[in-house]
Amino acid sequence: MSGANLRTCIVIPIYNHKEAIGGTVARLCVHGLPMFVVDDGSDEATQAVLARLAGEYGAQMTLLRLPVNGGKGAAVMAGLRAARRAGYTHALQIDADGQHDANDVPRFLAAARAEPEAVILGRPVYDESVPKSRLYGRYVTHVWVWIETLSFAIRDSMCGFRLYPLDTVCALIDGVRLGTRMDFDIEVLVRLSWRRVAFRAVPTRVTYAADGVSHFDVLWDNVRISASHTRLVCGMLLRLPMLLAHKAMPRRTSANEGWWRVAERGSRLGMALLALSCRLFGMRFTGLWLHPVVGYFLLTGRAARVSSHRYFAHLAHAAPDERMPRPGWRSAYRQMLAFAQSGLDKLAAWSGRIAEDQVIFDEPAAFEALVESGRGALVIGAHLGNLEMTRALAVRNGHAKVTAIVYTGHARRFNSVLSSAHGDFASRLVQVSDFGPETAMMMKARIDAGEMLVIVGDRVPAHESGRTTQARFLGATAPFAQGPYVLAHALRCPVYLFFCLKERDGRHRLYFEPFAECIALPRRERAQHIAAWAQRYASRLEHYCRKAPYQWFNFFDFWARPGKATTEGSAPGGNDVRA
Repeated sequence: MSGANLRTCIVIPIYNHKEAIGGTVARLCVHGLPMFVVDDGSDEATQAVLARLAGEYGAQMTLLRLPVNGGKGAAVMAGLRAARRAGYTHALQIDADGQHDANDVPRFLAAARAEPEAVILGRPVYDESVPKSRLYGRYVTHVWVWIETLSFAIRDSMCGFRLYPLDTVCALIDGVRLGTRMDFDIEVLVRLSWRRVAFRAVPTRVTYAADGVSHFDVLWDNVRISASHTRLVCGMLLRLPMLLAHKAMPRRTSANEGWWRVAERGSRLGMALLALSCRLFGMRFTGLWLHPVVGYFLLTGRAARVSSHRYFAHLAHAAPDERMPRPGWRSAYRQMLAFAQSGLDKLAAWSGRIAEDQVIFDEPAAFEALVESGRGALVIGAHLGNLEMTRALAVRNGHAKVTAIVYTGHARRFNSVLSSAHGDFASRLVQVSDFGPETAMMMKARIDAGEMLVIVGDRVPAHESGRTTQARFLGATAPFAQGPYVLAHALRCPVYLFFCLKERDGRHRLYFEPFAECIALPRRERAQHIAAWAQRYASRLEHYCRKAPYQWFNFFDFWARPGKATTEGSAPGGNDVRA
């Protein structure tokens, strides 16, 4: 989900805080957010105050009433469920007693926009009004939470000022029986941590009024919290192998997130060990290790599985051929295995372990003519097959000056392994996040020097505001970056398409084909021309995807519009692509 698409409301649980609730609502309403006030079986006096406030604030305040007092946790869960049913994506929970600083609401919202999948937690900053017993007593719970999560990510698990992504938290509260009283705030965070949800902290001022009303029962609430910690410690011990494995893996990401935010999986040590195995035992032996490794990532990589299923569902719909793979675990495994094998091939190419006769041109005339002319060119490739391996061969054999224009922020560990294989790996690798004027000037200088600049056309810009155009790809409309065609227009140079596919016999076949002698974008018809060029590229990409369906390595929702979320099961033809 993009941060720009957040629909946030406020959830306020209340039980007999008739004196404080009016001020709390007044301080919150200035932020313009809808409010769900959940009356947890309050007395008649508090009900009268709430009825008056509901009439005063009208549509901005929704009043929910539980018939009997079920506890703070029960009230919060009722409010979160109601907010989700009303179509909100996020809910800001805040206590009714006025302890929390409502001026910090924008800070919570900014943190959620920056990281929509995370839970934003208040980190209390106390003044002299805090009772010392409360202040020091909290650290007992903090220590237990750190043990139960094997992490310090949750700095304060008791603060009642926090912001939840509703889909995530409602999936938990609908699927697990949680504590319904003061133990709720603690247990929900620990269990969300077990589900690999990220947490971010926002410092916020907390004050205790001298005449404030507290419903914390020193005896029974401490008993409930102790019992909750006992259950959570047992749950941690049962999950210990999984929690330890998670320490070496990035947190889960949404299948709909931008590709540049999808964290690189695998450790630097694991990749280095595979590289060492290649040097000591050869490619064939090392390739055997890929099967259990890929199996592990298949089982633990839900986002990649979902994206793979979507891709094969689109492919099956666009190419109704019995030979085309069908979406499922087998196709996802084979695609991930091909991706892993391509990584080994890149390493082999940079370390000189692939012979020249293992790389053949399908039609070499266009490439040879370009090299002989000495002209520079823009080459548009894709995350299809092994584009990187060809750059390695060009560098090693001195055939041409080839520079890759890439975004490497999400693959630093793997690139560091390739850098160790050959000193020239990074020398002709230019990282950019979008195609702006400065990038165009740098590229123009390289083109004039006779270089081939290689970019990819099958990913949107690594920025939400990057410009895209729509094209038909595998039977559905998908966003493609405008950058390659705008860049080609600015460079005024020949444009080629390039794909490198691995064949069944282990050889790599190169496809280098002319795309345009020069791309011109007339001002008045600029959008139409860009769309036409993008469609032509998409058609060629589709052609090669059908030739090698397992070798397209975009493990994210390619068909999602930038900044928009799509629902699982939205592939054409009614295919259920949920993993």
